[in-house]
Amino acid sequence: MKATATAHPIQGLVKYHGMRDPELRLPYHDSISVCTAPSRTITTAEFGATDEDVYVVDGDPVDGRGAERIDAVVDHVRERAGIDAPVRLESENSFQSNVGFGSSSSGFAAAAMALSAAADLGLSRPEISTIARRGSSSAARAVTGAFSHLHTGLNDADCRSERIETDLEDDLRIVAALVPSYKETEQAHEEAADSHMFQARMAHIHGQIAEMRDALRNAEFERAFELAEHDSLSLAATTMTGPAGWVYWQPRTIAVFNAVRALREEDVPVFFSTDTGASVYVNTTANYVDRVESAVADCGVETEIWEVGGPAEVRPESEALF
Repeated sequence: MKATATAHPIQGLVKYHGMRDPELRLPYHDSISVCTAPSRTITTAEFGATDEDVYVVDGDPVDGRGAERIDAVVDHVRERAGIDAPVRLESENSFQSNVGFGSSSSGFAAAAMALSAAADLGLSRPEISTIARRGSSSAARAVTGAFSHLHTGLNDADCRSERIETDLEDDLRIVAALVPSYKETEQAHEEAADSHMFQARMAHIHGQIAEMRDALRNAEFERAFELAEHDSLSLAATTMTGPAGWVYWQPRTIAVFNAVRALREEDVPVFFSTDTGASVYVNTTANYVDRVESAVADCGVETEIWEVGGPAEVRPESEALF
């Protein structure tokens, strides 16, 4: 009863914000994202190997609220499988976490995939996405991978992820601009509906989802990533006007925005995107990625070049972390 799985983190394109049910992590509205590779999380899970649940991420034991979120995923798998045994779960990230690069998405997606395989549940990826969602709504989309759409709903039959097929998968390149400012998002989700901008976001988000799906289906790069850039600004307006006044961006975040806009003045197809964090995704195409990476690096940030990542996968026993 042991399995290992990997998953790629997500970049939100039309991002979810706020949850109508924080226990089941049912979001207020739909969301669309793209997975980023080769950044990934690898997780090994085993039932019955210890006397109590043990969770380790990047070599450090997990407790407090982090452990509670893992409990939600583990307990749901145990309930579905009829297993009454403790779990040992260890996870490693290939990229820096808690800086706005979607580590919770890949973390809970890999955990859900590994736990489901260890429990021999025999579920499809959309079904496993409902398990991952209990740890992080964005993790549902990391299970199905590439460009994926998480539908809102009040139950697991409705609130699950599906992959969107698009020819943009091969050409997209993402310059990841690391701005190492630690962030937490859970409180921002909790107070989302308290922002006076939230209802304005809700009023337009359904049209944004439809536009994004259409742009992806038709492989319209500029249309899709202009929508993603605008959605990043909309999300920031909502978080900044909540009770806590969250301002995630740092001076180098703005410097990257300005560099992107300067490149567009030179007819380079490039757009910025952020989740709830200071780091920036800079989206461009394979033909322009070297030029874009150079301009972004000139802003004084660490950069990596990523491509589109696939779905969460069960890995061979030889790759187990323990």
